[in-house]
Amino acid sequence: MKIVLLADTSKNDLLVNFCIAYKQILARHDLISPINTARLIKEATALQPETYSSDMDSIYSRLSSLALYNEIDAVICIRDPAIPSPESQQRLFQSCDVNSIPFATNTATAEILVLAINRGDLDWRELIRT
Repeated sequence: MKIVLLADTSKNDLLVNFCIAYKQILARHDLISPINTARLIKEATALQPETYSSDMDSIYSRLSSLALYNEIDAVICIRDPAIPSPESQQRLFQSCDVNSIPFATNTATAEILVLAINRGDLDWRELIRT
């Protein structure tokens, strides 16, 4: 599965801790993350996410395109509720909705999503991409 890992700047540590906790599961999948977040994840876990540029608007645009073409399977985007969501982030979520790509915006839903992936509950996503 292709899993996107994103976080608002103030939530990067929370995402890294999440990746530490679920390293064994995440290691079996293709991960995608912004370059700065990927660096933090690599340093803490040795996971190797594919990296995208650090400009968040362009990252969200690229990920939206991937979602529209069913080229990603899940999105974990740990958001800070005190910060308004940029329009580019909303487009990503809308693209996920169009193709039934699950996305989590906090650690509770991220945990449910990762555990579901681990159980095989989302294996049908693999069929869609092939």
